[in-house]
Amino acid sequence: MNSKPEAYHALPGVAALLRTAPDLAAAKGHGRAVAALRAALDSARDAIRRGESVQTAEQIITVARSTLAQKCGTRPVINATGVIIHTNLGRAPLSEAAREALLKAAATYTDLEYDLESGARGKRETYLESVLAEVTGAEAALAVNNNAAATLLMLSATAQGREVILSRAHLVEIGGGFRIPDVMAQSGAHLVECGTTNRTRIADFERAITEQTALLLRVHVSNFKMIGFIEQPTLEEVAALSHARGLLAADDLGSGALLDTAAFGMAHEPTVQESLRAGFDLACFSADKLLGGPQAGIIVGKREPLDRIKRHPLARAVRIDKLCLAALTATLEHYQYGEALTHIPVWRMIATDAERLRVVAESWREQVGGAVVPVLSTVGGGSLPGETLPGYALALTVPTPDYFLAKLRKCDPPVIARIADGRVLLDPRTVFESQFADVVNALKACLSEGSGLIDPSLNP
Repeated sequence: MNSKPEAYHALPGVAALLRTAPDLAAAKGHGRAVAALRAALDSARDAIRRGESVQTAEQIITVARSTLAQKCGTRPVINATGVIIHTNLGRAPLSEAAREALLKAAATYTDLEYDLESGARGKRETYLESVLAEVTGAEAALAVNNNAAATLLMLSATAQGREVILSRAHLVEIGGGFRIPDVMAQSGAHLVECGTTNRTRIADFERAITEQTALLLRVHVSNFKMIGFIEQPTLEEVAALSHARGLLAADDLGSGALLDTAAFGMAHEPTVQESLRAGFDLACFSADKLLGGPQAGIIVGKREPLDRIKRHPLARAVRIDKLCLAALTATLEHYQYGEALTHIPVWRMIATDAERLRVVAESWREQVGGAVVPVLSTVGGGSLPGETLPGYALALTVPTPDYFLAKLRKCDPPVIARIADGRVLLDPRTVFESQFADVVNALKACLSEGSGLIDPSLNP
């Protein structure tokens, strides 16, 4: 047993630990660092009472760092999975311009709802609306906190108490239990189904119209694919029928593509511009998926229905704040200036060619071993189901792949990888260049002798 007094005296004090790791207090604040170090020292004393060896200063500091990391809310992680829009990892990372705009808005007062020219109250989305109009071709626009809110608000403001006609093929559920029929019911609109699961024609919509109909709705199924004996009316057919009968046509596009994905060897994802050009009165979509911005939902379309939507009481409840507004505007400006492929991370990752990824994977292999293998990356986030992007990844053969992934997740920063064919894969497509060294350091630490590579529970 190491319960002798000298074992306790061998433990460093808080002041000595802070001198050893001055960055700890600088990064997290002196008070938080002291509290974390005291907790780590208490754990070290408990270990001594159990007869374990005295922990070194570095071990105690490591425990304190881990404690502080767990208490900081969301943590930055390295996404080496190859899934570009990874819902569990926060979806789309922001561009440098979007991050800078967000920080500026957070650091001081802004002209959020203030007209600098007149000195009177202004509208928070005047400039954003003008950028969206230029990028999409819409007459008007509104941003809310996510696309679920956009769909709910759009239906509440334009069809409450009236009928909305929807193809049975579009009665979908997306992630998190978001079901179109449930949202429809919450909005106060009455769902009218038409057609069949696999085949719906424009005549099905026409037969379903009554005096109570307000809107014809199309929903992009996003996260699954139907093939074979299928049919849906064209956008132009739906828009033409709705206008001939004095109704609105609305399109819930989900992922919010503003660029043609077919240019990168994938299937064509319906774009916002196509819906508006086809004559749809309204279209709503996410900002944090293929658009590549912060979490938000956007409604674009014709001015009259959008004016109604803006006046609806629910609009204030789901509006975006100044931070989201700043980041979203900066993201959309990349499209406005024709720089989305070079400045927005999601599109830069989609556009990265396989040879570039092979070079990165080879560099990792030279430093840590393993093999470079061809892989298929995915877009993710419910976008382009079944579509893949060819590339290369580093493959590691380890005794216990699941435990190795767990070790990677405990690194600082955590590295998130995946397993395929019994090997651990690290896909550079979704890793930022500034993170390459962190990936190598994490792999070296996890592969080093005595790092706990093999799950101790399997080797008692």
